[in-house]
Amino acid sequence: MKELAKNILDALASGKNEKLNYKQIAAKVNIYDKKGREQVKEQIDRLVEAKLLLHAGRGKYRLNYKQLKDKDTNRNYVTGRIEMKRSGMAFVIPQYNPNESPDESQSEDIFIADGYLGNALNNDLVKVALFPARRGKRPEGQVVEVLERSRKQLVGIISIRKGVAYFIPDNVFFRRDIIIPGRLLRKAKSGDKVVVVIVDWPNGTRSPLGEVIHVLGKPGDNNVEMMAILAENDFPLKFPNEVEQEAEAIPTDINPAEIKRRRDFRDVTTFTIDPADAKDFDDAISYEKLDNGMYRIGIHIADVSYYVRPGTAIDKEAYDRATSVYLVDRTIPMLPEALSNNLCSLRPNEDKLCYSAVFDLDDNAKVHKEWFGHTVINSDHRLDYEQAQQVIDTGEGVLSDVLPKLNELAQIMRKKRFDNNAINFETEEVKFKLDESGHPIGVYLKVQKEANWLIEEFMLLANKRVAEKVGRKRLTGKEPNVFVYRIHDKPLDEKIDTFKNFVKKLGFELKTNTPKALSSSLNDMLEKQKGHADYDMLSKLAIRTMARACYSTDNIGHYGLAFPYYTHFTSPIRRYPDLMVHRLLDRYLANGESVKKEEYEEYCKHCSQMEHQATEAERTSIKYKQAEYLADKVGETFDATVSGVSKWGIYAELAESKCEGLISMRTLNDDFYYIDEENYTLVGLHHGRSLRFGDKLKVRVVAVDLLKKQMDFEWIKE
Repeated sequence: MKELAKNILDALASGKNEKLNYKQIAAKVNIYDKKGREQVKEQIDRLVEAKLLLHAGRGKYRLNYKQLKDKDTNRNYVTGRIEMKRSGMAFVIPQYNPNESPDESQSEDIFIADGYLGNALNNDLVKVALFPARRGKRPEGQVVEVLERSRKQLVGIISIRKGVAYFIPDNVFFRRDIIIPGRLLRKAKSGDKVVVVIVDWPNGTRSPLGEVIHVLGKPGDNNVEMMAILAENDFPLKFPNEVEQEAEAIPTDINPAEIKRRRDFRDVTTFTIDPADAKDFDDAISYEKLDNGMYRIGIHIADVSYYVRPGTAIDKEAYDRATSVYLVDRTIPMLPEALSNNLCSLRPNEDKLCYSAVFDLDDNAKVHKEWFGHTVINSDHRLDYEQAQQVIDTGEGVLSDVLPKLNELAQIMRKKRFDNNAINFETEEVKFKLDESGHPIGVYLKVQKEANWLIEEFMLLANKRVAEKVGRKRLTGKEPNVFVYRIHDKPLDEKIDTFKNFVKKLGFELKTNTPKALSSSLNDMLEKQKGHADYDMLSKLAIRTMARACYSTDNIGHYGLAFPYYTHFTSPIRRYPDLMVHRLLDRYLANGESVKKEEYEEYCKHCSQMEHQATEAERTSIKYKQAEYLADKVGETFDATVSGVSKWGIYAELAESKCEGLISMRTLNDDFYYIDEENYTLVGLHHGRSLRFGDKLKVRVVAVDLLKKQMDFEWIKE
């Protein structure tokens, strides 16, 4: 029992100030059965009694950092991430280390004055020496060691003054000029945008020494700015020669002996459906009508694990990147083109190696039989979503005897999912029409239809059943093997309470007593408001209350999809976790031993972080194109919607182009305005004029800063 108590404390310590219920805590310590959960609950009660855990509202618990202090040692050091503010202030957000008893001040963020930052940069992992506490004052400290850099490379401009070269970072949170010795300039000229790495930071000096590793070119050029966005998010700008050479050396012909080892689907109707501009096709679907009236559906995924072996240069590079990145005008693949666009791309009329999930379904889309294993396919057709949709709509054309039935099965699965309280968000995706030079000449919204949902539902089916195959508790009573899950936690109580109180004033009652009740009432509200003016506003606010999905070896299920088991199996060309899942599934189907949990949890954390950075890069590229699109529209007036409220001012999204800009607080000089956070509203104190999230208004574009990707609007008051 003591071991269980320690595991509970360690599990809660693995996240920043996590607040979990007893089932979530049980999942973190790999306990899923009813008896085990009761033991967890019993230990939680004892830990609460010992004041090692505290109640955190609604059946949740968190660590009591103060009580966990090591009384025998007077440790005055903490470890945490440093967070720089635009104002120049910096704070360290503590991380509890279960192997070290934290100081009682660790439950609060620690203020770091500019003179005590040392050589720490934004988001670095640092060790901080705490100053003696002052009554009623925030804890303060000094950075004594940088344990881990958050960024490997920086983007900015070279400035040469009086023969000395300085690097001025684009990142507003980096408040240090970097000196570039002449030998490390790499022919960069004053005014060039470059990528730099820090090579030395002598003790006692304010400015580090750097080396230029890429000269991107002149600021404002489309290619330069896109490459800068990648570099700023720590993605490499090209593949190392060793990786390219290794990829090119892989034989393109499939060994006949390898085909014999696999289940052969080459004579079965098989096809791919992808966006019209897709360069790689990593999933295909096969369809057979069986004599017993059922339908054998194969979800065939490019067998990347056959070509990319652990320990190779390709594998190491793929892990470092962890994901492909999709900018507005280009895709930066996780794997070299020889693999992503050739060997592993399921192009039509070519034999291709796959890892497949095959299901026998009845007319109600119920799975009666499943099989997972290695296959060989030969795709008959390559369709884009528009072509597939036309066949579904008309019942005519290629695969007209297949797609309508598959769509029918997909719609049944989709309905079951929402009936089981999966959350139904219908979000808009902005796309740009670009000219030959990459300049945006138009904006449109990508619309999801049945063809998209068809592919989505069958991919979800494969992902779910693979996770269940490994993750369900075995009949033998043995614990499930360590696996990589895609998890999504329920929203934080604080966010949900704010949202609940807001929508109540609009006449909607959100039920928050259980996760299922919350998702059900959320779906009901959104369904009722479809087609109404405030649907978009409610949908966006609801999305902002959601936790972020990530990868983990601790399975807590996927709240948004309402799946107790879920993983990513279907895109190993563009996601490294899928490649890990293929390898692990292979291992466990062959009755191999479980892998080490600690090792794979680190892999999961890395992949989650790189996914976050890829998302940031994609969003930044959209912001750049939006600014570019509006650059010649300064002075023009547009209809807009309030899309955000902050202390800086009001964010407004243009109705036509979905470009978002800021109405600065300093331009609102007709009244004294304050923020009503609970109602997502900016309110004028004297005249009662207000702007709420989702309100319609007219704005004028007053300035566009292309390099900062900022658009400034003016509110035209009517």
